[in-house]
Amino acid sequence: MRLGTGRVPDEPEINLVSLIDVVFCLIIFLVVTTSFNQRSAIRLELPKADIAAEVQPPDPLTIVIDAEGRIYLGNQEVLRRDPASLKEAIAQVAGDDRQRPVFIRADARAQTQALVTVMEAVGQLGFTRVSLPVAPGAPE
Repeated sequence: MRLGTGRVPDEPEINLVSLIDVVFCLIIFLVVTTSFNQRSAIRLELPKADIAAEVQPPDPLTIVIDAEGRIYLGNQEVLRRDPASLKEAIAQVAGDDRQRPVFIRADARAQTQALVTVMEAVGQLGFTRVSLPVAPGAPE
């Protein structure tokens, strides 16, 4: 004989609201942390200017100055930063082609002295097509 308590047995239920919240937070985290466009391994914050983007000429010599003042020729770091060593390193990379365009990509937080040293070395070597790429947009 079965005696009943008069209550209807509870059905087990899965609460989907908290599950949806967790999945939504996971999606937001993945979207925020995903790198969509990686231009180079060195993180730079370029100065801003209100200009139109220009077409890059083929095979420019790229010199990068990061926020700490380290100088890179292509992907190689220049260990000695004095003008004579810098000129020698640039001459080795560039060869005899002085008509080759030179892009000096300096971080906006870099010291001005590092930029002046690089520009002086490039000018003394006889390069005439020197550009300082900037990020689009006016400074705030």
